[in-house]
Amino acid sequence: MARAWQHPFLNVFKHFRVDEWKRSSKEGDVAVVTDKVLKTSVYRIRGSVSASNYLQLPRTSSQSLGLTGRYLYVLFRPLPAKHFAIHLDVSTEDGQVIRVSFSNLFKEFKSSATWLQFPFVFQARTSDKEVAGVAPPGARWTCLQLDLRDLLLVYLSRRYGHLKSIRLCASLLVRNLFTSDLCFDPGITITEARRAKLSVTPVPREMAFPVPKGDSWHDHYVHIRFPSVSLKTSGELREDRSPPEAVFLGCAPQLLYPVAFSKLEKDSVAPVAQTPTLTAPCQALSVPRLLPEVSLSHQRLEESSVRDLCANGQDTSTWVQATDAHTVVCGGRMFARKSAEVPVALQNAGSYRHFLPDPVLRLKGVIGFGGHSTKWALWTKDGAAVVYPCHAVIVVLSVDTGEQRFFLGHTDKVSALALDRSNSLLASAQAQPPSMLRIWDFQTGGCLSLFRSPMQTVCSLSFSGSGTLLCGVGKDRHSRTVVVVWSTEQVDAGGEVGVVAKVHTDFDIQTFQIACFDETRTRTAASYVCSRRGHILEIDPQRMAVRCTRRLLPSRTCAGPLPQKQTPPGVGSGIAISGLSVSSTACAVGSEDGYLRLWPLDFSSVLLEAEHDGPVSAVCVSPDGLRVLSTTSLGHLGFLDIPSREYTVLARSHMASILAFSMERSRGQLATVSLDHTVRIWDLATLRQLYDFTSPEEAPCAVAFHPTGSTFFCGFSSGAVRSFSLENAGVLVEHTRHRGAITSLVVSPDGSFLFSSCSRGSLVQYDCAVSQCRVLRVAANVVCQDARPNPNTLAVSGDSRLLAFVGPTKCMVTVMESASLGELLQVDVSTLDLTGSHLGTAVALCFDPAAPDHLLVSTSSSKVVALDTASGRIVRELSSVRPVACSSLALSESPRFLLTATGRAIKVWDYSAPTDPGCQVYIGHSEPVQAVAFTPDQQRVLSVGDAVFLWDVLAAPESDRSEPRPPPVHEADWAVWRHVCRLPRPVYPSPHTSRLPALSTLWLLPSPGRDVGNLEDTVASGLPRKQVPVPSHAAPPLLGICARPPKDSAGEGQRPWAGPGTFTSDEEGCCEESPGTQGLAQAPHPSVLVERELGGAGDGAQGTAWGSRGFPVSPRHHGQPSAHSVGKGKAWPTARPDSYRHFTARYKTSTPAKTVFFPPTGGEQLRLKAVVGYNGNGRANMVWRPDTGFFAYTCGRLVVVEDLHSGAQQHWLGHPEEISTLALSHDAQALASASCCGGGGASRCQIRIWDIPKGSCRRLLSHHDSAVQALAFSPDDQLLVTLGDYSDRTLALWNTVTYDLLSSIRLPEPVHGMAFSPWDPGELTCVGTGAVAFWLLQQHGADASFQVHRHPVPEEVGVAELTSLCYGAAPLLYCGSCSGQVCVWDTSTGRCFLAWEADDGEIGVLLCSGSRLVSGSNTRRLRLWAVGAVPELRRKGSGARSRSVLLERELTLDGAVVSASFDSSMDIGVAGSTAGTLWYISWAEGTSTRLVSGHRGKVNEVVFSPSESHCATCGEDGSVRVWSLASMELVIQFQVLNQSCLCLAWSPPSCSRPEQQKVVAGYSDGTLRVFSISQTAMELRMHPHGAALTAVAFSTDGQTILSGDKDGLVVVSRRCTGASLRVLSDHQGAPISAIQSTSKEYGELGVKGTDLWLAASGDQRVSVWASDWTKDHCELLDWLSFPAPVTLEVRNQVECGWAWVWASNSTYCTLQAPGIPPPSLAAFCPWDRALLVCVGLGAHKEVLFYSLRHKQVVVKTPLPFFAVSLSLSVGTRLMAIGFAECMLRLLDCVSGTTQDFAGHDDAVHLCRFTPSAQLLFTAAHHEILVWEVTGH
Repeated sequence: MARAWQHPFLNVFKHFRVDEWKRSSKEGDVAVVTDKVLKTSVYRIRGSVSASNYLQLPRTSSQSLGLTGRYLYVLFRPLPAKHFAIHLDVSTEDGQVIRVSFSNLFKEFKSSATWLQFPFVFQARTSDKEVAGVAPPGARWTCLQLDLRDLLLVYLSRRYGHLKSIRLCASLLVRNLFTSDLCFDPGITITEARRAKLSVTPVPREMAFPVPKGDSWHDHYVHIRFPSVSLKTSGELREDRSPPEAVFLGCAPQLLYPVAFSKLEKDSVAPVAQTPTLTAPCQALSVPRLLPEVSLSHQRLEESSVRDLCANGQDTSTWVQATDAHTVVCGGRMFARKSAEVPVALQNAGSYRHFLPDPVLRLKGVIGFGGHSTKWALWTKDGAAVVYPCHAVIVVLSVDTGEQRFFLGHTDKVSALALDRSNSLLASAQAQPPSMLRIWDFQTGGCLSLFRSPMQTVCSLSFSGSGTLLCGVGKDRHSRTVVVVWSTEQVDAGGEVGVVAKVHTDFDIQTFQIACFDETRTRTAASYVCSRRGHILEIDPQRMAVRCTRRLLPSRTCAGPLPQKQTPPGVGSGIAISGLSVSSTACAVGSEDGYLRLWPLDFSSVLLEAEHDGPVSAVCVSPDGLRVLSTTSLGHLGFLDIPSREYTVLARSHMASILAFSMERSRGQLATVSLDHTVRIWDLATLRQLYDFTSPEEAPCAVAFHPTGSTFFCGFSSGAVRSFSLENAGVLVEHTRHRGAITSLVVSPDGSFLFSSCSRGSLVQYDCAVSQCRVLRVAANVVCQDARPNPNTLAVSGDSRLLAFVGPTKCMVTVMESASLGELLQVDVSTLDLTGSHLGTAVALCFDPAAPDHLLVSTSSSKVVALDTASGRIVRELSSVRPVACSSLALSESPRFLLTATGRAIKVWDYSAPTDPGCQVYIGHSEPVQAVAFTPDQQRVLSVGDAVFLWDVLAAPESDRSEPRPPPVHEADWAVWRHVCRLPRPVYPSPHTSRLPALSTLWLLPSPGRDVGNLEDTVASGLPRKQVPVPSHAAPPLLGICARPPKDSAGEGQRPWAGPGTFTSDEEGCCEESPGTQGLAQAPHPSVLVERELGGAGDGAQGTAWGSRGFPVSPRHHGQPSAHSVGKGKAWPTARPDSYRHFTARYKTSTPAKTVFFPPTGGEQLRLKAVVGYNGNGRANMVWRPDTGFFAYTCGRLVVVEDLHSGAQQHWLGHPEEISTLALSHDAQALASASCCGGGGASRCQIRIWDIPKGSCRRLLSHHDSAVQALAFSPDDQLLVTLGDYSDRTLALWNTVTYDLLSSIRLPEPVHGMAFSPWDPGELTCVGTGAVAFWLLQQHGADASFQVHRHPVPEEVGVAELTSLCYGAAPLLYCGSCSGQVCVWDTSTGRCFLAWEADDGEIGVLLCSGSRLVSGSNTRRLRLWAVGAVPELRRKGSGARSRSVLLERELTLDGAVVSASFDSSMDIGVAGSTAGTLWYISWAEGTSTRLVSGHRGKVNEVVFSPSESHCATCGEDGSVRVWSLASMELVIQFQVLNQSCLCLAWSPPSCSRPEQQKVVAGYSDGTLRVFSISQTAMELRMHPHGAALTAVAFSTDGQTILSGDKDGLVVVSRRCTGASLRVLSDHQGAPISAIQSTSKEYGELGVKGTDLWLAASGDQRVSVWASDWTKDHCELLDWLSFPAPVTLEVRNQVECGWAWVWASNSTYCTLQAPGIPPPSLAAFCPWDRALLVCVGLGAHKEVLFYSLRHKQVVVKTPLPFFAVSLSLSVGTRLMAIGFAECMLRLLDCVSGTTQDFAGHDDAVHLCRFTPSAQLLFTAAHHEILVWEVTGH
């Protein structure tokens, strides 16, 4: 609906009223003039400086145009002999703002992750060269058409969101701007289009240029479209008016403006532009779009797609292969396919052949630290990870696991880092001037803002305490120190970062930090300042004065045991301090003498010190003060653990560029050599350094591991080659045969020979098969001389037979026999490029592992050629790899992938493609990449330069690839199938071979009990068995059949294989689980899934579209009614699909009690009255039948049936675990519910069938092993289908008369949804990965047979997952996808004929009735579509064009849509969201009203108003909700973002007037908020605590607030002013678990005061106080301290599956953590205020009654478990106790009787009686149950 007002086009100047200058702005010389050509007013923008003369929309940068049109049309004319610029700010779907600029000032194309810069080049008519610069005198009016969607997709792989702003800069004339989703042709008028019947969209009159009668539009004007109309992937944009046979070519992405004709240039890639001829451009994508018929063969589909890519619909016969590997020629025009090189994994979008997966590489790890500086390393707030830069990459390293995650985007080394206190924002600056800064979302890793600093270099960054200010220090162009403060308050909301303050200073500031006491002030290194002369200044932040000065001296003093260290020269007599960090108890100091010292704050003595092997650069104390992080100038990063006094090294790094590396195969080790004169050995598994060899006198240049021994070889700049042993870390042998520096080393793969080359041209052969490596041969002047070290100039073939190197000159490549060094071939690579201006030279070499006779050579002319070493001919050539030569090559063993290192980027090429290989670009290095290679297992890639980058290869192994290929089948399955059918291993067509015929792909799912031999006979004969076979011990696995028929399938007694035919089996027998099928998937019943070819013309000889619907299979009939008689094998473990449709049970650690003593029927003292909340974690767990009024939903393990008129509820209890889904029969007499498997003895999922009229459970079924994904009744209610989730993957069919299991089928892949056909009760449809499966059930008495057809989604739809479905008008089926598309299928032909973009996210809910369709997605949107015209589109076929699918209404809910139900007219309905809300939807009114709502997260407290008219709840979602007790409807909600509300209190009865009703809430950030109920507003906010609040209470007069936090502090505050009266630290060290206040008589219990209050803490202590807050009197009355539970008791609880641990939200949760005591809870007894009731105190599971008068425990009541919650009623003397075992106990304190109750799905962590004791509220996580107290 947001785009409707912009359709079909938008006049930007008119809409924003540019002439009024209220919503736009101008700067400089901007005027309105009349143009003689257009004869209308235009805007003239001129001036000598483009940046100072412009017209801008909107007025300010904080505003946004919000234009969503795909195309932007700019009508402008460049002023002659002037420059101009056009800047666009485009927002992506994820909120990233991209700056796109076009200008004739630019000389070349440039790009980064956040900006694109395209040159606008004017081409002279008579010149052969491109003349870049000012506009020519003949510049004409131009229609610049920018495809914003494809522009972002091609160059940055981003999805276009909207156009944010436009700036038109001098010098140009502009008439107007337009946006539209339509692709207009400016050269075609409406009259011409109608007369010629052209299928084009003519330009609207508002956009049209005047054309003299009889003239052509192209004779007067210019039309430029960018990206190109053909492929939309060209890196350049040009316009030409040349004849059709002329082609303008260029070598870089640019926009070319035609001035004259030009001859053809052969050495460049292709532009695309509109020609002046009258042609029909390609149509823009519309919503919806019609899909082609799927009855075409693969060849026809390919031809069709080629035609779509060609402009003007030219015939495909004109397509030829160009010499450029990235260029395809169409009808005399060329279309370039160049990929934009942007950060990280950008696929070559221009490749015609798909290159998957995308990305193929993922950064796994980085070895390195620092780069620009080694002083930046930060702790995260939880102390679990360290953040540090590694050149241009920012690394977050987990201290415990060693895992890394990365922030990628900087193009140069990172010079400064800052992390805010909440760990939500990360700021970084790069060193290259002018310094660019980035603000990152630390949790997601996304870049929120990129902006340029006014400083040339930034040396320090610091966030304010709240994270709203960022301060930076650096140098300007004149080397003056600059301090800049930016505002980051709006950056997370998409706002910009603005400069707040800027100041110059003469002081040389190195470190800068914003003071926490005042964000408007700044300070250096907290309250202390250190200097390079050893001074430490203690600063008084209030007086801004130096309080004390100390100096650290190198000699030992009486102040502490300071060791004697020599003072570094030039720094005076003191120790130069390079880093300082202060905690609450100590100060860590790092100095240049290599010591890290820990001092007390008074610097009286050294507490701890650690010596490093180099000067310490920086130190940082962890937030908990227990660890000190330190860095050294030698690239070491580590931390000192203060309690254990152990030092741990986290990272080490080379301090200069890495020249070469080598990998060891068996141990997984890596050797690197660097310009820092070190050789280092690393462990690739842990990325930790193992050895470090230093050579101060000579630099190592090359390194090579021996393939079998534990040695490696290293070459040095002195010409020496040394062999090192890894066992004794010593030198084995040294050879000095070379006179120059070693340039390369290589060992033959068989380990026989070592070869070395040097800069003087010599080549040496060594025998390295012996332990003492010896020289065999020396050849002089054979290798290229004066070469720099390059590990890629020397190569040995995979069979160790051939040796290749660059020499004797740079233009020559020589191939020799490796054993004899006999010359075999010499190739002059300079002859490969005769058109270049310079001679080509060889840069890198690499042998093909799969073809040892093929040698790959990269040249300086940007080519990679494959040479046949036998003949010297070129086998293959890759041209235009990049303007920069490839410095390194590596080919995988497949060989599928080719790695090339070009500059600072690496590229991955699809080398298996015979022509036009696709490539993906990856950057991250800040320096040129020196070498790349695959690891020996081919699963990872290494690239070295400034650091070592380790990449994961995400592609499947070569044996798993095919095109086309059937669904994935395990290797064991293929092995069994080859054994059964005597088939060779299936071979799929590769790109090098011709495509196989498109045959159906079959999946066989055999039944248990069929052995391999029987299966072989059955498959061979094709006939059913005569008798039941005997079950074997090993049930066969899931089988697959390749697309090829078996060669010997037509033998004697067998019918020949005729493609898709029939396969019948009527086997019966028992089903039992076989112990011999470990890891193999099986199904209890046979079934066949038939994947139909795209043609859809029929199966085999069947002439109809459907025929007999595939293979009928007769599953076994189960004679016994119990579902437990069916055994199942174990499936292959399946990862959870990336679809929110799949149910995942909420994680909980509680285990239901095995024995519960329920009260006798009729004698219950509690009756469940209401349930507050809806389980948004379920899927399709709400049903509503408008005609009968039946309405049911789930909450935990309860089914709630509610009357929508009266609000009365019924509660059906029986499930042991959380309910996942519901299904209602069509006659509304039965309801099916399914719960997941879990504890409590439930080994399988429970499916309960409820009798709706009786409200009782009719039948209990159990079959699935994990969770039930969906339930469905057949239209006649005779069948029930249950679908297992992604882990279970079982489809079960039940008879609803007897509820016997008719059939059960193991599915080969997860299914996301299913539905019965409303027209055929025997037809079931399932959707999943890329296909729709139609199942036809045929019943013959007690037997049943399935016929299954699987139809793939057409490629044009482009979706991988179908996630939802529903039936429409016959015979239509609507399917939703994970990408937001809705596909429409014709079920009579199995054809998908229509698709449209219905949403931006995954569609999980689809409902259709009549001519209306409702879609719900995970983007929280619920949409209503008018689909009445879809049946007509089905009859028209693919030739129809329609825009009749209209969006009628749209509503946004509070979470992803998981369930929905509507009436037959689709006017009203109910929808459920993941936020736990059920909404009443009225499309007519366009409204959504809450029906049922609850907290998103855990409920932490329930409190009541004194009059019991309302109650309030708080939860982890940060909300405080006020409910009406009569109706349990939500009345008020107070929401605090990014915080958890942990405790709550209502003002006492003394505040009875409405205006006195207050609620105080405590939050996780230590704040207290007071809310006024009458005013529905926050009245006061105070911050008395530094830690999360855990308990809060009002005094009896309501004027004082008592609050406790998790650190054990109790603060007393005034409600009116928020002032803190006093702070009690008696419980410090243990969290406060309860605070309660009650009134007492003055002098009662022998103490003064009117209030009696208590505080309980988690260390088994309770304090009781008497106070009179009006007199500021508070006196301790009693102190209770109990022993903790004995170890045996705790161990028993742990063995039962739980132990108690304190959570940050003032509640307790059950975890596997032994030794932690249960919670300590205490409360005043309501009927005797001198009694305390305590649970969790003491060594046993019991309730204690403690007398304040007698100072002793007077009563003990045993409990079955430790209690987690407690509540006492006022008048009834009842006690409610909640347990972690999901059980509630009601204890009558008078009679001593107990009653147990169940109903909760988790630990009952909250119990609260209402003041009148008529109701009891209990909570378990987000569930709230309301119980009515009876019998009192």
